[in-house]
Amino acid sequence: MSLAYKDDWEEAKERYRLWWNGKYFGRCGLWVTAPREKIIHNVPPPPNPKDPMDYWTNLDLISARNEYHFSHTFFGGEAFPKWTPGYAGVSSISSFLGSPLYLDYVTGWHDPIMTGDDWDIHKYKINKSGKWWQFTIEMLNRAVKESVRKCIPCIGAFGGCGDTLASLRDTMNLLYDVKDCPEKVRDAEEYLMDMWFDVYDTFYEIVRDADNGSTSWFGLWAPGKFYPTQNDFSYMISPKMFREIFLPVIQHQTEFLDYSVYHVDGIEAFAHVPALCELPKLQAIQILPGAGKPSPLYYEEVLKIVQSAGKNLHISIASNEVEKALDMLSAKGLFIETWTSTEAEARELIKKAETWSKV
Repeated sequence: MSLAYKDDWEEAKERYRLWWNGKYFGRCGLWVTAPREKIIHNVPPPPNPKDPMDYWTNLDLISARNEYHFSHTFFGGEAFPKWTPGYAGVSSISSFLGSPLYLDYVTGWHDPIMTGDDWDIHKYKINKSGKWWQFTIEMLNRAVKESVRKCIPCIGAFGGCGDTLASLRDTMNLLYDVKDCPEKVRDAEEYLMDMWFDVYDTFYEIVRDADNGSTSWFGLWAPGKFYPTQNDFSYMISPKMFREIFLPVIQHQTEFLDYSVYHVDGIEAFAHVPALCELPKLQAIQILPGAGKPSPLYYEEVLKIVQSAGKNLHISIASNEVEKALDMLSAKGLFIETWTSTEAEARELIKKAETWSKV
């Protein structure tokens, strides 16, 4: 099945299947976007509403923003159009559990609800009659309906190991907790991960039949249950603490999913890469240095640890770095996300990647 905004989608899906299974298909995986030469629907972008809440929850506006983006964007290589409302925390487990959410036009943030010394995660349950849960169900059903033959509906961004608890508990409090009561933190993580599985299954049942697979906030597609695992909180803790408290829960998550990539966000989190490489069901690792840091290629040693462990590697780099990356790294299992100024440049980059790639 081709898509209105990506006519080679069936070929791209086959390349995804090969990539997830560690097979080489003639070049690295390549997500490259650019302004489209021939705009499909030449309409102005929808204006921002006066209220940020309306920006994130008005489904008509969300739909219009998606259509504008699709019609103006060339999706080259393994890039594809994705129906998404954006990721401000509206459809997160923290919101589902009642944590107050504050929004602006860029993002959202939560007030913690477990700030006392005597906190018990087990008393918190998802209220499936609540406004954020009901909104998310409505949004996902609309995403599926509007994606037919056009794009892929996004399952969302609803939280990860460590980060949901940090949101509910407050990051500073959780930093004390991992030292003072690590077993309590691990118990809370196991409880929240079981909750995460229930949320995922509910959402996956809605989106799975749209294209016999899934995507999320992360720019990959997989022919089954896919989600990026992560723990941004781990930036602030030691490898020993990460292994003892969080790694078992992350392993449980990778065993639940069919396909997973770990989102290593920030250079201090690179210390956890060796532990992550030991997870048997984790297929891929993203190395993301973080805002204001050098290119991922600056951290060659970390990149090669991932590839030497037999894991697929995901990096986001500028298009003028692609040749250097393919000279430095094996193209087998490598996935590069990039962008160009024109559609012609994007098409040329895909061709050149085939000649630059090596196993």
